[in-house]
Amino acid sequence: MAPPLIQLKDIRLTFGGTPLLSGVELNVAPSERVCLIGRNGSGKSTLLKIAAGLVEPDSGTRFVQPGATVRYLPQEPDFGEHKTTLAYVESGLAPGDDQHQARYLLEQLGLTGEENPHDLSGGEARRAALAYVLAPSPDILLLDEPTNHLDLATIEWLEQELDSRRSALVIISHDRRFLTNLSRSTAWLDRGRIKQIDRGFASFESWRDEVLAEEERDQHKLDRKIVDEEHWLRHGVSGRRKRNVKRLANLHALRAQRRNYRGTAGSANLAASEAEQSGKLVIEAKGITKAYGERKIVENFSTRIQRGDRLGIIGPNGAGKTTLVNLLTGGMQPDFGTIRLGANLEMATLDQHRESLDPKSTLAEALTGGRGDQIMVGGKPKHVVGYMKDFLFAQEQRGTPLDVLSGGERGRLMLARALAKPSNLLVLDEPTNDLDLETLDVLEEMLGDYEGTVILISHDRDFLDRVVTSVIAPEGNGKWIEYAGGYSDMLVQRGADLKRETAKTQTPVEKKEERAAAPSSAPKRKLSFNEKHALETLPKKMETLQANIAKLQRVLDDPGLYAKDRKKFDDTSAAIAEAHEELSAAEERWLELEMLREEIEQA
Repeated sequence: MAPPLIQLKDIRLTFGGTPLLSGVELNVAPSERVCLIGRNGSGKSTLLKIAAGLVEPDSGTRFVQPGATVRYLPQEPDFGEHKTTLAYVESGLAPGDDQHQARYLLEQLGLTGEENPHDLSGGEARRAALAYVLAPSPDILLLDEPTNHLDLATIEWLEQELDSRRSALVIISHDRRFLTNLSRSTAWLDRGRIKQIDRGFASFESWRDEVLAEEERDQHKLDRKIVDEEHWLRHGVSGRRKRNVKRLANLHALRAQRRNYRGTAGSANLAASEAEQSGKLVIEAKGITKAYGERKIVENFSTRIQRGDRLGIIGPNGAGKTTLVNLLTGGMQPDFGTIRLGANLEMATLDQHRESLDPKSTLAEALTGGRGDQIMVGGKPKHVVGYMKDFLFAQEQRGTPLDVLSGGERGRLMLARALAKPSNLLVLDEPTNDLDLETLDVLEEMLGDYEGTVILISHDRDFLDRVVTSVIAPEGNGKWIEYAGGYSDMLVQRGADLKRETAKTQTPVEKKEERAAAPSSAPKRKLSFNEKHALETLPKKMETLQANIAKLQRVLDDPGLYAKDRKKFDDTSAAIAEAHEELSAAEERWLELEMLREEIEQA
């Protein structure tokens, strides 16, 4: 057996009072492919940083085989002072490495190499960081959530690229399909220790359940043994003092063992607050079209969504998924075509605008809106601490500022806010982001039991296969096609994978002219305050304008108005024309900002 490339031995690390890592052992052999699994907050990312040599443990040893090259992909890359993505990627190459790999990988990942790293969106930053770690063809790749912010086509390209390499892999990911396709062994970080099997992720969940069931049986036996020993202490003490002292010491040891036992974290109690049943028809779209300037977002799309349907919407970042959802749910009007919403609809939306929350507000304030200790769940008041516990938050976290929550905790918070509202139509935008596998299981079960209708945007292939009954995919130039079944069924019917973006070769002058012509589509790291405010207020303004247009139209519907009151007819006609013009401008501005938000926040 070949010696390990990386060996971690007896790694211990404590943050605060609870040990995070308690004697962790991890060996990675050449070409081995390990998936590192664990609950949110279990220490996976910290352990990967220790393996990369970036974090020093309290105790334990780290060994890397001499001459072995290690590359680590963090969740948040540091671009340093590099002026272009090409310079950043080339900085990771050694003198003997193939310099052409940097530009080749950037082009494969849809970048030109001329981008300023500090102006990249989330998806572009992830792709640049992937090119940086892949270009040197290292012996060991340590990848922390490599599929974050990537669209489906890029995820599948990354799978094929990693599968073709001889590098050893250690992967942290919440993407089941990605782990199943790449891993050959599984390291489960649970309560500070690692349990490892020489099987890939496909075998993990059944193995985990067996381990936990065996542990539960052992704890039951321990409890029975303590009861028996306590019974002996009360009723069976004999005159043999030496023997009695030994049994009493054993009883104390058993009690200490039980007291020090760290049980598994519970499962989230996800339940959607369901409103009264909607009508059988939920949404009907006929020939809807929406364009921004010369760019067609949706063209001549029709669908009929009925009660109980689970509709998945997929596509590359910036394809217009969020725009399509807003058209279907009445959040914006199409340029052409009609949208008909069913009767008695109550919609709840998973808000992905996490930055819209005040980072200095507390967890309890985010749930209650800053109003007391009660939250309305399904139309009934519930104490905020009890509701927090349903989503795996401890009582002590009620005063925790939002800016210190982990990604998984923020994901659970957004779910808690969305599911509290009574609904019969759930609209979920990337609901799986940052959730651990156990919480994903519970979310899938909840959606399976939900009696209403679900529309979701997701890049998680396994989640789509488990949840949706049909998939809408883009075909380019505003064309969208609906396929029956899940993601895998869509691929079979379509006969091809989704297209991936490739880098567009442009001169700096051409790029500058393009930005000048369309400043709203230029990549930015954050929306400005005014843009965020406009995104939040424009829908209400559009709704008011639509109501005003309908009111004016009712006045004009009087066939005798022109003859009775010519001035009123002229004034009303002018007012309705002005309102239509104002509505059109508001819709265009909202669409422009929504496309920019989608590019920044979902890329």
